[in-house]
Amino acid sequence: MKILITGGCGFIGSNLSLYLKKKIKNSTIYSVDSLFRKGSKINEKRLKKKNIKNYKLDISIAKNLKKIPKVDLVIDCCAEPSIEISRVDLDRVIYTNFIGTHNILKKCVKEKANIIFMSSSRVYSISKLRKLVKNNILNKKITSKFKIDENFDTSGVKSIYGLTKLSSEQLIQEISHSFGTKYIINRLAVVSGPWQFGKQDQGFVALWVANHILKKKLSYIGFGGNGHQTRDIIHIDDVCEIIFKQIKKFHLINNKLFNIGGGPKNKISLKELTSICEILTKNKLKIKKISKTSNYDIPYFISDNAKVTRTYKWSPKKEIKELVKDIYTWIKYNNNILNFYKQ
Repeated sequence: MKILITGGCGFIGSNLSLYLKKKIKNSTIYSVDSLFRKGSKINEKRLKKKNIKNYKLDISIAKNLKKIPKVDLVIDCCAEPSIEISRVDLDRVIYTNFIGTHNILKKCVKEKANIIFMSSSRVYSISKLRKLVKNNILNKKITSKFKIDENFDTSGVKSIYGLTKLSSEQLIQEISHSFGTKYIINRLAVVSGPWQFGKQDQGFVALWVANHILKKKLSYIGFGGNGHQTRDIIHIDDVCEIIFKQIKKFHLINNKLFNIGGGPKNKISLKELTSICEILTKNKLKIKKISKTSNYDIPYFISDNAKVTRTYKWSPKKEIKELVKDIYTWIKYNNNILNFYKQ
């Protein structure tokens, strides 16, 4: 089997490339990544050690894809995932996240390849998600009774990033209807784990751990600045496992859409994450409170995994404390990674 992973030197793409190379015998894994993001060159070296070739190309330019060999399956992980970046670089978000997928789909149609599209939980309506928390006021008593399934409202504003992901989903479904391309769409919640080079609004779990290790500044931003924003987090190892299951059963299960996240048992607030980091690192930071909320931010998201669990007999194995500890060990005892976060 020949598999192309777009964004193959990113966090999800690189881990997935290495996992599938090991799990699928006689497979050939290709990566395509422009190496735009910090950390991608480090991941490229990891791929090279396992004889996984990366094509340093921008997939938003259609002719670039002619340089990539014919494949049986594309796993589209390529995206600018930062919600706030679209405020300052709208073109890059749209070209990378939507036009890039459009170009990949043309390759799929021509080569009769299947596609697994890595979408996002940010396709859901910001206003409807905010209404789950009364008056947008967060407190430590927030519960997990609201789980978001695939039928939750996607209308209205969802961020430019969310719009590009939802638009790509709809384009995939239209292409499938017109040309017979088979697909699976995965709406991922927050994914984290080792080899994530985190930032404030993307990869925040890894950033939180790193800044506690290095005693660097952190802030609780928005919704009163108390750190009660809540997300469900899924370990990258669990993501790799479900993608492998989807590939194995693709001939039986396709043209489906799934929510995939850590679920209620892996929900955590920033304040709770801080407590775990303090115990692991034995460092206590004075965290700045910033009350003002971005109009893109949401107070709460917990995935309902019922559909994907029912379909594949799968559920996340790694719980949140183990996930944070894995990140801590990866950063603390890897000088190259520690130096990266010191920058």
